[in-house]
Amino acid sequence: MAPFRYQQQVLFQHCDPAGIVFYPRYFEMVNATVENWFEKVLKVPFADLHMKRHSAVPTATIKTTFKAPSRLGDVLMIDLSVEKIGGASLDLSLTATAETQTRFETFLTLVHMDMNSGKPTGWPTDIRTVLTKLMEEAS
Repeated sequence: MAPFRYQQQVLFQHCDPAGIVFYPRYFEMVNATVENWFEKVLKVPFADLHMKRHSAVPTATIKTTFKAPSRLGDVLMIDLSVEKIGGASLDLSLTATAETQTRFETFLTLVHMDMNSGKPTGWPTDIRTVLTKLMEEAS
């Protein structure tokens, strides 16, 4: 299966005075991509995950390599792929490109947790089923 693709235009709010993306804003873009992927692919909007299921998926690890600057008005195509499913963890990779040039690559680990206990807990069956299918289609 092809990676999930999220389109993000670089807005004024993302940029420093030179018109270049201020690097912490990329993490907001990564979060927006993950949140959209949960809703569109896993069929679990974050509002449902947090408010109805009383779950959360905090980022436990994030590593980003910046390849080239992005500027005001650029349109980034951010591709998200599942790398590994753990008991309560999930490894994802994201690559952002614009005009065929890679702008950044990110690897992150999410952890599914119960908000009531504050402890990691296994992925719910419906989510694990979709994640497993994605991994099978990718191999």
